[in-house]
Amino acid sequence: MLNESTYRSCSLCPRECHVDRTVSTGFCGAGHELRAARAALHMWEEPCISGTTGSGTVFFSGCTLRCVFCQNFQLSHENYGKTISASRLSDIFLELQEKGAANINLVTGTQFAPSIIRALDLAKPKLQIPVVFNCGGYEKIETIRDLADYVNIWLPDLKYMDSGLSKKYSAAPDYFEKASAAIKEMIRLTGGLIWNQKNPSMLDRGVVIRHMVLPGAKDDSIRLLHWIKENLPKHQYLISIMSQYTPFYGSADYPEINRRITSYEYNKVVDTAIDLGLTEGFMQERSSAKEEYTPPFDCEGI
Repeated sequence: MLNESTYRSCSLCPRECHVDRTVSTGFCGAGHELRAARAALHMWEEPCISGTTGSGTVFFSGCTLRCVFCQNFQLSHENYGKTISASRLSDIFLELQEKGAANINLVTGTQFAPSIIRALDLAKPKLQIPVVFNCGGYEKIETIRDLADYVNIWLPDLKYMDSGLSKKYSAAPDYFEKASAAIKEMIRLTGGLIWNQKNPSMLDRGVVIRHMVLPGAKDDSIRLLHWIKENLPKHQYLISIMSQYTPFYGSADYPEINRRITSYEYNKVVDTAIDLGLTEGFMQERSSAKEEYTPPFDCEGI
């Protein structure tokens, strides 16, 4: 089981740096102390996550992927945030619940999984809303299993199938191998979709697979959709196809992705999903590529 001693030879993510994070940092840029940059109600997740009251979202500092186009660049690349204790994080969960949060949404928290588990243990007697694990998909099976008793809803990305793309933009040539296995395990652990009895539009348990279409990469997106259709169990997950890619910071060094996607690119991907029968889930409007999806990181609520 994960605990704070894990940080002394860290192998929480597939990179398995084995760095002693009490004295240094690994690829993720994080030490052993919890850091977060924002804790607030967030209205811009999928409707079954945000609902009408908002998702109680905690944005953690650092990242195991650090994609060059990350819209949360301040967090993933610059490690912006405030150091807090597990006890304080537990209080944050309960404060968000008190504000009416539909769930607790842990954004990019893999590098702090042992501390998050500690905080959830502390909050458990009073926490009555689902816990969402919102991640890049690049996860270890062992870490997912350790989190399984704490997580109700998995919200992973499935970013790429092509190892060349994942190496170039996320320094992870094994991304698809690891992410596809992780998502299969998430679906197995949740056992399908469970909807809220009082509000059937809200998800209480399950997996929502996100895929953001990248400029120039529609063919990779289409291959991913075919893989999903052929390899994942029907009716046991939702798919969320996203058009919100916005050129941001690091993407300026990569001219081919330093633009928004075209309507043609996005429509080809959406049409493929429909043709394959992958219609259980969400598809963003083409106009969704707006900076409003990236909230201000000012340590609100931390």
